[in-house]
This record gives sequence, structure tokens and C-alpha cells, in this order.
Amino acid sequence: MTNEHHSEITLHVNHTAHRLTVDNRTTLLDALRERLGRTGPKKGCDHGQCGACTVLIAGRRVVSCLTLAVAAEAAEITTVEGLARDGELTALQEAFIRLDGFQCGYCTSGQLCSAVGMLAEHAAGWPSAVTADVAGPAPELDAAEVRERMSGNLCRCGAYPSIVRAVLEAAE
Repeated sequence: MTNEHHSEITLHVNHTAHRLTVDNRTTLLDALRERLGRTGPKKGCDHGQCGACTVLIAGRRVVSCLTLAVAAEAAEITTVEGLARDGELTALQEAFIRLDGFQCGYCTSGQLCSAVGMLAEHAAGWPSAVTADVAGPAPELDAAEVRERMSGNLCRCGAYPSIVRAVLEAAE
């Protein structure tokens, strides 16, 4: 059913296409959680401020609570459930576990997706707010760079030191 209030869309989530009819105001987060059963992205603040709902669209991180599902039509969406390949955790996921980069775990899926996107941004040479020379080559990835680049993801448990260590270890 497509009318002025609803649209038929295809969401490509973790390499699987899903055809849905959604209200045009439905957020990507709600479509993922309520319609597709992807509970990895969490509804934290529902205002784009905490990052618990972070997913990757075409490899770039977005807060899914502020993204309309219709805007993600036909794009490749990766949730935390899609990071592992063939049941094998990525180096980043293993580092989070080994270094206790989570405590209650609520923000972990958003932290992991954000870290994947952040590492890709760094690898592409994108500067951050703490990059000293934005015209020069990609800055070395250090704790200050990781903290700045991950600053859109909040952890109420305070696992930041472990998160930074896990990201730096996975980046090596």
C-alpha cells in the first residue's frame, strides 16, 4: 500500500533485502527494531544525542533514531548483528570483550558500529576536531583522536578507557 502517508521500501539489512510498507514518518531505528526484529540498535535518547542507535549506511555511521526509513531505501545498512562474518567476531568485537569495553552493554552495539565507521573515516584520511594539521596526511590514531571521533556515543557506565583501548588495539 503506497499513499501520501505510506511508502513501500526495500531495506538491505546485513546483506538481506526486506520489503516493507512504512509510514513515511517511521524512523530507521523503529523499522529495524519493530518491523525487522534487529534489536542491536538501541533506543536510548531518541534525539540523536547518545549514539546507542548507531548503524552503518553504506559504511558510514548514522544515528538511526533521526534517520527516516524511507531515506535508507535501497542503501546497504549494517547493524551490530551484521559485523561478524560466518559466526566469527571481528578484531574490534574481540577487543571489546577482552578489554571490557562494555559494562551493562546497552551502548555497546552503537559503540561498535560507530568505531567501525570511525576507523574507516580515519583510514580515508578524514581529520577530526583534534587533528592538528587538517591539510596534512591522516593523523596518527591516538587516544585523543579516538575520544574525539567517538564523542557522539555516550556510555553511562563509564567504560570509555576500555573502549578507547579496544579501538586502538583493533586499529593496529
